[in-house]
Amino acid sequence: MTETAGAIIGVDIGTSVTKAVAFARDGGRLHAAARRSTLLREPGGIVEQDLEEVLAGVAEVVREVGAALPGPPAALALTGQGDGLWLRDAEGRAVRRMISWMDGRAAALVGRWQRDGTVGEIFRHTGSGMFPGCHAPLLAWLREHEPEALERAAVAGYCVDAIAQRLTGTVSVDASDATLPFLDPATRRYSPTALAACGVEDVAHLLPEPAAPHAVLALDREGAALLGLPAGLPVTSGPYDLPACAIGSGVREIGDGLLTVGTTLACQVLTDRTDRDPDGEPAGMWLCTPSSDRWLRALPAMVGTAGIDWALGTVGASTDDLEALLDKSPAGARGVVALPFLSEAGERAPFVAPGARASFEGMSLAHDRADLVRAMCEAVGYAARHCLEAAGLSRTLAACGGGTRSQGWMRAFAGILGRPVRVPVETEVGAKGAAVVARTALGDPVDEEQWHTGYRLVEPDENDRAGYERGYARYRERVAAARARWEG
Repeated sequence: MTETAGAIIGVDIGTSVTKAVAFARDGGRLHAAARRSTLLREPGGIVEQDLEEVLAGVAEVVREVGAALPGPPAALALTGQGDGLWLRDAEGRAVRRMISWMDGRAAALVGRWQRDGTVGEIFRHTGSGMFPGCHAPLLAWLREHEPEALERAAVAGYCVDAIAQRLTGTVSVDASDATLPFLDPATRRYSPTALAACGVEDVAHLLPEPAAPHAVLALDREGAALLGLPAGLPVTSGPYDLPACAIGSGVREIGDGLLTVGTTLACQVLTDRTDRDPDGEPAGMWLCTPSSDRWLRALPAMVGTAGIDWALGTVGASTDDLEALLDKSPAGARGVVALPFLSEAGERAPFVAPGARASFEGMSLAHDRADLVRAMCEAVGYAARHCLEAAGLSRTLAACGGGTRSQGWMRAFAGILGRPVRVPVETEVGAKGAAVVARTALGDPVDEEQWHTGYRLVEPDENDRAGYERGYARYRERVAAARARWEG
């Protein structure tokens, strides 16, 4: 029987949904709750969130889960969305709406930095690429368009540390969140050269110093009253959702990888090195992990389930129809091919192209909506392979995220990647990873073998292998040709 005493409540503050899950000492799920968040969209690629709404969602899910436990949890473990720009004052109140990582207002600036060599210089110093929704272009954009917001701000942070500040009164940031684009991952310190290259060295004082690995905070009286938990309860803040999902999915050995099939596609591979080809593609980042000698080579693409939802809606279908449509169209989509770049911010991995856009080719009156949907699903699969190859995947691959619920899509992923894909039974692997980190921070590390049992293995269909190899080669050729147009 799963023991409820000393449970950890893991909280994953996602872009559109905030989830809380109580995990027992053996890793078993006890209780869970979820609340949706609002994305505030405006013309010009603007995507923002309201900090008070996000905080209220955290309070609601934690209170619901906490009420189902027989007593207070051992700790609260926070993780959530990364990047974006969450500007606050000294008390943790918003000085303006929080800018999402999905925001595209600074796309033209990133394009200019690509052309003038700024992006390449940042990559050489920190190993981080650049995309419109990260700190550097957003800080530079605000300086030009909203300088008063920067003048009012005391902290330029991220989602997880913004919530942690309101719950604990402490300004801190996990090194994983601080990675992009100013942090040297080897030293875990901000690079003055990178800040100067982006012209934002004068706002460096707004960046919180990265916390030491396994730092523990505590609920203050305001946070305790908000959550209905005891003041002084231990709180861990980070890593953010990409490394938390890797930890929660059982990525432990060098060369292991994780494919997160969510709103966007996040590909990560565990490594013990941060050296990089100075002439390589300046994209992605080396994420710090709770171990000082381990990093995750992360290539978070902008394609994912949002593109599949768009394709389904365009043909008058819904997610409930996805399996039937994939069954109806064979591997290769009867010759229909797609580029999956539907984000207004373009693409950020394994290459950066703010002007990247989607397309379909090869259609005729002989094709139907099933072929269009399968073509988009396969295009996202090809994008995943492109990222995982660039990240250095060499061992086992796990997968998580809402897209893994589709058996047909996961078979396509396995076929395109040419390897088995391990899908954990526990769906909230981000919250689980945060709980694993919290246990270690409290000096009570978990039995990882026990915590990571329970998964289904999706094997590639050998009959589709040759066709997918040809399809991937054509995909790479079409991306290369399209990039010349996008950059022009």
